[in-house]
Amino acid sequence: MTISTADWAFDKASSEPFVEQLVRHATQAVAEGRWKPGERLPSIRLLAERLGVSRFTVADAYERLAAAGLVVSRQGSGVYVARSTQTRRLALEVDASASAMAQEVILLRRVMDTERFSLKPGSGCLPADWLGDGDIRSALRELARQPAPLTEYGSAQGHPALRRQLGLRLERLDIPADPAQILMTSSASHGLDLVMRALVRPGDRVLVDDPGFYNFQALIRLHGAVPVALPRDEEGPELAALRLALEQHRPVLYLTNSVLSNPLGASVSRSRAHRVLSLLAERRCWLLEDDIYADFDVQHSLRYASLAGFDRLVYLGSLSKTLSADLRVGFLVASPALIAELTDIKLITGMSTPPSTETIMYRLLTGGRYRRHVEQLRRRLDEVREPTLARFESLGFEVMHRPAGGFFGWLRLPSGLSASRLSLRAAEEGMLLAPGRYFSHQPDADGYMRINMSHCPDALWPRLEQLMAEVSD
Repeated sequence: MTISTADWAFDKASSEPFVEQLVRHATQAVAEGRWKPGERLPSIRLLAERLGVSRFTVADAYERLAAAGLVVSRQGSGVYVARSTQTRRLALEVDASASAMAQEVILLRRVMDTERFSLKPGSGCLPADWLGDGDIRSALRELARQPAPLTEYGSAQGHPALRRQLGLRLERLDIPADPAQILMTSSASHGLDLVMRALVRPGDRVLVDDPGFYNFQALIRLHGAVPVALPRDEEGPELAALRLALEQHRPVLYLTNSVLSNPLGASVSRSRAHRVLSLLAERRCWLLEDDIYADFDVQHSLRYASLAGFDRLVYLGSLSKTLSADLRVGFLVASPALIAELTDIKLITGMSTPPSTETIMYRLLTGGRYRRHVEQLRRRLDEVREPTLARFESLGFEVMHRPAGGFFGWLRLPSGLSASRLSLRAAEEGMLLAPGRYFSHQPDADGYMRINMSHCPDALWPRLEQLMAEVSD
């Protein structure tokens, strides 16, 4: 049976494009069962004449319906409603619990669940409306107007002009590096994975701050290595613990947020940094300095790389925290020999990074508005930081460190409260929290949680206070 051309609704006066009207109408007709599996659609010529549109418009609509799996085209016969549309329900996502690493990434999955959580004080990034996308849209339009093709690989190390620009930014941090020493990656996590592939073997020990970024530990275990927790305070890793860990475990690598650490929000002091570098050098242990929060640093904090250069040291940076979690760009800085090896690993495992994305980032960094954008983010964080911490204190939380910049805070919960229990109950109410067990392996870790001060609107406080009362002992 052929579907009649009269069964197609179409409004030429509508501002909606013709092809999208056709696709929407057909999709709805199939979903409601008005068009049955196996029924034949009108020919392109016939439907175009009936509706008074071009054949190209109808052909485009049929192509879109076929791409969506709603219709199938049979050579020499026509286009038919697909037989599977009513009989098979497509699963959009697998059951996450089936993964052996489900517990490693549960917080990441929750952070990315944009529909489930309306309040996200446990988020790891700034709110979308803080970042804005006007400049990104402008850069995309400008990219589309350029004559350069959008269909080719990028260079092995990444966009040359962007690497030169990043070199200038590093100079302002007292980190001299030629563009040849910079390798572009698709994200900071991608860069970290490349370093792990180059420097770490199964069974190796790797030091991580405690409290520290939970994804460090997940990635270490993914590579078959063993994470070793290194207690950290406001000035950096505790030296006695570092000395003992180096002697007992002989680690090959130390992963750390040197500036505005996640979750503590603290930066390493000069005196502590010198001692850390000395101890690592004695044991020939590599250091990866993760500085992805660099643009939120208002105190011009010290970097390990500014003291030691790139002798057994890798510097990791990112533009995602200040610009976009969608257009992700990271970069590594290291000795020329290591960059050559990391470049080869990058090519073997993922080819080049997208030149179009890197071109957009270059335009954003050099367009004159990035500096003002970062200054605005800093001002907004300065405005909310102290009032937010004070509100938590009024609820009985203890602030373990008052950050001078950034958006993270590390809090001790009131006595008798479990961060895990509070987090589970909050998730039922659409509130995302980040309990301390993801960041620390200390016995009392469940008494802490990380908060993001940019995600604490007025609506949070009465709901949080009620949830605390519900789960308190």
